[in-house]
Amino acid sequence: MNHRPTLAIYGIKDRNTFGSPGYTHDHNLCLMQDGKILQYLHLERISRIKFDNNLDHWLERLIDEQALDLPESFDFVSVNSFVGNAFISKNGRIRFETAPQKKLSCDLTEGFSWFESRNWTGKSVSAYNCSQELAHIGSCLPFFGEFQDNSLWIQFDGGSSLGNFSAFYYKNGLIHLLENHWELVYLSKFFNNNPFIFRILQSLPGDHCSVPGKLMGYACWGNYSEDIEIWLSNNDYFSDYWNRENEILYSASKTFGVNIPDFDNKALFLQSVAATLQHIFEREFIQKVKALQTQTGADKLYYSGGCALNILANSKLVHENIFKQVFIPPCCNDSGLSIGGAALLERKKGNEISLHSPYLNNMGIKNEKLPQISNDLIRETALILMNKGIIGVCNGNAEAGPRALGNRSLIALPDSKSLAEHLSRNIKKREWYRPVAPIMLSEIAQKVACEAIHPLAKYMLMDFTIKPEYKKSLIGVIHANGTTRIQILTEEKENPFMYRLLSFLFKEYGILALINTSFNIQEPIIHTPENAMASAQKMKLDAIVLNHTLINLK
Repeated sequence: MNHRPTLAIYGIKDRNTFGSPGYTHDHNLCLMQDGKILQYLHLERISRIKFDNNLDHWLERLIDEQALDLPESFDFVSVNSFVGNAFISKNGRIRFETAPQKKLSCDLTEGFSWFESRNWTGKSVSAYNCSQELAHIGSCLPFFGEFQDNSLWIQFDGGSSLGNFSAFYYKNGLIHLLENHWELVYLSKFFNNNPFIFRILQSLPGDHCSVPGKLMGYACWGNYSEDIEIWLSNNDYFSDYWNRENEILYSASKTFGVNIPDFDNKALFLQSVAATLQHIFEREFIQKVKALQTQTGADKLYYSGGCALNILANSKLVHENIFKQVFIPPCCNDSGLSIGGAALLERKKGNEISLHSPYLNNMGIKNEKLPQISNDLIRETALILMNKGIIGVCNGNAEAGPRALGNRSLIALPDSKSLAEHLSRNIKKREWYRPVAPIMLSEIAQKVACEAIHPLAKYMLMDFTIKPEYKKSLIGVIHANGTTRIQILTEEKENPFMYRLLSFLFKEYGILALINTSFNIQEPIIHTPENAMASAQKMKLDAIVLNHTLINLK
């Protein structure tokens, strides 16, 4: 067993992308030892550049300033990308390289690294390369523990090391590669590289990382149409119509007789285009999963990659009852690659991976004990909420992954559509078609939802239908298709402040849930208390809970 710490980075970048994300994005790093995550950073949180891919400009500084508490002796793993394997820091003091992969491996491969930092004169360390495919799957380990036998592993992303889709089968402690290819890239391109969708959502090509979440929300306003699917398929989904998008509207007019001026996204036809693309994605993906399950007989599924953030597909997958258990980590997109790479190397070294909460984003945040949660804090916070107030929450470490799960959240009552719209559109400046989600106690969720509450709700990775008798009380968090993306808390230790607040609100006022949306305004989710206070004042919030202290702002 090797007790040296493991430093993992996802820092590979494509050329000429400084200041904005290109093919690579969401750079991050993770330091683990003996199966426990000591430090983790999603770079955008401290750089304040959305989807930042400039870890090469930051890594030396983080080490020299000891923000990254790197010991003299450690092992290193670099997560690669289809754009390359090599990493070099800004001044060349940290380097990693390995031979390019021509075939996807089921294990980490050895590489060469050179570190020259702090007082070091320079030295090589034991270094490994990890494919994006495996790193995505590896990000499950800190949240679900050791892989269970007879399990299917699926990675589905916009692009990884040697494809955008891969499948592995895990049996008797051995990993078997089933397939790895680009054959399903047409599906992921609906969400990150389609000129038709970009124009509908009024996005620019450089915004491709933001489009998936927008398209999922927008698709819920429309309805699937077989005729639209045939039209889209016959035109290869208009995937090559960059800078000639108006020809798409001309084709729609000729085929369906619709007249849509300038891609008005309130047009029912465009909403149904989005709904049809979402339907195709769900159908083709689930068909592929079923085929792989039939091939292997696997009764558990580990699923990761950016496509695993598609909660509509996740919900349909779970409801198909193909597997006894389905595991998806909260950081299933590229922000979790360093976590996955570190966990796989720790596992390779013989260390048992501990179970972690999602609140891992701790670099740049002072490591100090938070004050106890007082009854006064809960009662006074509840009073502001009951008076239709909107409150920012910044407690302890931030969440890993793209979704706020109670530590970097904006909260408000869920029983008012106008309040929810005000929070989403006026305060956060989000598009009209995007929903906000609720956080609630698991026993309340089971009471109000039509479906059984799946454990994936812990990370806000599924949606649920609300029973008719509870819709009025939750109208602010019910989306256009009648569903809501519930996050559950099962026990107090998961998030003591949110658990106690929700318990108090239900007991004293009968409040079933709270709106829970990320604490940001067209920027990365806030990270430090200083970020939180500045953003709270900019948003003109009513109050902020800052490390268990309530600060009134009005």
